[in-house]
Amino acid sequence: MHYQNERNFGCRVSDAWTYRGLKTAVLENEWLRIVILIDKGADIYQFVHKPSDVDFLWRSPWGVRDPSKFVQTSGGATEMWLDQYEGGWQTVLPGGGFPSTHGGVELGLHAEVNTVPWDAVIVEDTPERVSIRCSVRTARTPFYYEKTHTLIAGSSVLHTDETLVNEGRETQHAIWGQHIAIGEPFLNSDCVIDLPGGTLLSHPVEFHPDNRLKPGVTGEWPWGEDLNGNPIDMSRLPPRDSHIYDMSYVTDMPEGWYAVTNQKLGVGFGVSFPKDLYKYLWYWQSFGGSGYPWYGRTYNVGLEPFTSWDNMGLVQAVENGTALTLEAGQRITASHKAVAYTGSERVQRIAPDGEVSRVS
Repeated sequence: MHYQNERNFGCRVSDAWTYRGLKTAVLENEWLRIVILIDKGADIYQFVHKPSDVDFLWRSPWGVRDPSKFVQTSGGATEMWLDQYEGGWQTVLPGGGFPSTHGGVELGLHAEVNTVPWDAVIVEDTPERVSIRCSVRTARTPFYYEKTHTLIAGSSVLHTDETLVNEGRETQHAIWGQHIAIGEPFLNSDCVIDLPGGTLLSHPVEFHPDNRLKPGVTGEWPWGEDLNGNPIDMSRLPPRDSHIYDMSYVTDMPEGWYAVTNQKLGVGFGVSFPKDLYKYLWYWQSFGGSGYPWYGRTYNVGLEPFTSWDNMGLVQAVENGTALTLEAGQRITASHKAVAYTGSERVQRIAPDGEVSRVS
């Protein structure tokens, strides 16, 4: 049995943890603590800014469930995913959004890599820098995917390098996304969302009975339109007692980044991503919406870089021409950064290396 040489200083990484029965890895330095559920999609479950003790990621009302012990009462392709959805940050491949059947294969909600155990190996472990590589092969499609997370001493940036490979001998379609949900107590009406600009698209049809946004409207960020045609500043968050459940998308962004700042707490979370790959930023708004599965219990947003749109599954993305096409053996690589920062000023830019520039 291998025992890791442990440290209580500098950068640290360990995959020798178990949380609610799931193999778990922890990366940390003096700024960040990152918890990864290796046995459940290699999801990032915690993204904690240590100086302020703020965890930016949202948690579902039921939290983490061990899929090997939780017995579901039905096998619906949407409900099976939601039953195991703990919140946090998932990789979505190769079918994003609602279930669909493509190429004779049924893909469930956000299928298929984020409900299964992954392999993980620590690839670097020094006080100056730590890295862990997580990898998975899909079951119903011929994809291999890996992501390597890295923390560097003195930095509040999580670096992630990704590789997606079509190991089949046939051309394959895919949706690839980062399903990042941000929530309470960090998230409240003191928060503002900053983007570099872009085109805001509301969901093409009514998304939910608690829709606030008028379906099928196109505008310039941050301006949306409510059901009565009134303008809505989508960079501002509604109060906690709202009853809103909406979906929208931002595209044509001049750069790939976003930032969420709690101006009262003076702390924020941002992501920098390659916009040539992730051409759409999905903006999920769950502000106390009624009915299954939240029943008014949630206040969170999803700000999710995706290759494709909309949220109706792989078939829809293939039909509208936004799905990825990978030839046999094709490999795609990408990198993104997630950063915690302090200050109450709005964000002017997050550079590709994660550096945050503020509005002066």
